[in-house]
Amino acid sequence: MKKKILASVIALLLPLVLLNWSTASAAARKIERDMVLMVHVIPLYAEQPDQNLAMPVKGIKKDEVDDTWHGARPGGRLHEGQDIFAPFGTAVFSATDGYVMSIGENNLGGQTVSVIGAGGRIYYYAHLAAYAPNIEVGDHLTNQTVLGFVGTSGNAADTPPHLHFGMYARGNAINPLPLLTDRPDEKMAAPETDLGMKKR
Repeated sequence: MKKKILASVIALLLPLVLLNWSTASAAARKIERDMVLMVHVIPLYAEQPDQNLAMPVKGIKKDEVDDTWHGARPGGRLHEGQDIFAPFGTAVFSATDGYVMSIGENNLGGQTVSVIGAGGRIYYYAHLAAYAPNIEVGDHLTNQTVLGFVGTSGNAADTPPHLHFGMYARGNAINPLPLLTDRPDEKMAAPETDLGMKKR
């Protein structure tokens, strides 16, 4: 009888122990990832910010981008970035070397990725349809790294598909358009578009 009671107690408690262990492990992994990221990010602040940024949208040339910087937005806002229009699912690359600072969703930007580069500049990629497979916070990036795919998430649901590309230094928005340069198409090797793989 005691063995049956003990077996029942173990059967009830084991899932709770495993759940707590899994949660603790996930928290430990997050702390470790954040510390490693900090080690990589601190030296970036001593570097000169990039003066040239690779076009982040595959197949789009700089002269095809209409300047949307400081365009009027609802609520009296000014547009703090450039909208780069492209077909739904087009690959979005990092415009610079750096590290993934955040991956997440918000009301305005929808599915977004933020990257920190030289000089501590933050590059913001918004309205993604999906994230690239296996992209994680803390990943090192080059301008050949795919971050996600052009979409209409967030407040872009009623607009043609596009990437909102923003650039920030010390919390202040900077127009990225003057720094953009054409991306040589022959160097791009985007993964297969699978928009269902990395929605979060």
